[in-house]
Amino acid sequence: MNIVVFGLSITSSWGNGHATTYRGLLREMAGRGHSILFLERDAPWYARNRDLPEPGFCRTVLYQSLPEMMSEFGREVREADCVIVGSYVKEGVEIGKWVTGEAKGITAFYDIDTPVTLADLQDGTCAYLTADLIPRYRLYLSFTGGPTLRVLERQFGSPMARPLYCSVDPDLHYPLVEKPTWDLGYLGTYSNDRQPSLERLLCKPATRWPKGRFVVAGAQYPAEIRWPANTDRIEHLAPDHHRGFYCSQRFTLNLTRRAMRRAGYSPSVRLFEAGACGVPVISDPWPGLDEFFTPGKEILVATEADQVLEILRSYPDEIRRTMGERARTRTLQEHTASRRAEELEGYLLSA
Repeated sequence: MNIVVFGLSITSSWGNGHATTYRGLLREMAGRGHSILFLERDAPWYARNRDLPEPGFCRTVLYQSLPEMMSEFGREVREADCVIVGSYVKEGVEIGKWVTGEAKGITAFYDIDTPVTLADLQDGTCAYLTADLIPRYRLYLSFTGGPTLRVLERQFGSPMARPLYCSVDPDLHYPLVEKPTWDLGYLGTYSNDRQPSLERLLCKPATRWPKGRFVVAGAQYPAEIRWPANTDRIEHLAPDHHRGFYCSQRFTLNLTRRAMRRAGYSPSVRLFEAGACGVPVISDPWPGLDEFFTPGKEILVATEADQVLEILRSYPDEIRRTMGERARTRTLQEHTASRRAEELEGYLLSA
């Protein structure tokens, strides 16, 4: 198939989780014989931090304005077998109206932020999607599964809502034999509704256990945050450094934004990256978690600092490694980019 994708970014992973998702998924789609054009709105903050400026698996074009893009790529949009518009794309509503009006093939909306999108639709603040645009897309691909899919179809009128979760590239994420530097780490862009959980499940344990070693990696954290003395900070970690980061931890922390916790069935890519590296995850609880990993066997769940400290200080090392191996096995079976490409292809053929 000829596929056109409008996405937030594929050239830069700075401050967003979209780029790594698009890279893995589209690389695998290209490997299955599909031809892909990725259209990305040029933005100065991404221009300063491009860690994959020219993806080798798809044709990538940076455009400056909608009129320029529509004029240059209108024919390709009209003739494509499938056109996908992603969440958080600048002027996404205008692009969506144009795509669903012009494209002759399947049109799809890929929501990498589904619970946030639905919350913003309800209060009228969503900048990239409107409720009346949802039925115009033939397919709604969602990072969130479970009951949310029924809401999209029954309440918002989507003809076909299907889960297309994040994934991991096993060629980039695998175990490394080295002595861990940190007892617990966290990788994620700053979010004000996730910060209280980070304070409770990482900063508080770090303060109460001065001999422990902790790390937080990610962009956009306010300068006024005061980190515990035994907590290292990494401002930005490019995707090709994620493996080394995870493998340098005894445990890694997964935290979920409020809207994702409420909706459930919204796994973070951190779960799958750490799992592929064989590093056990301590996660906050949310509905549907057990559909991706079995708590107590492949993942650990904590809600309070005391629970985290008990794990870090008392968990037998042999059992820790076994849990990591189980998580890796599950990840490679169910959560790779190759698996997601198979799922996407199946949805497109069904549509």
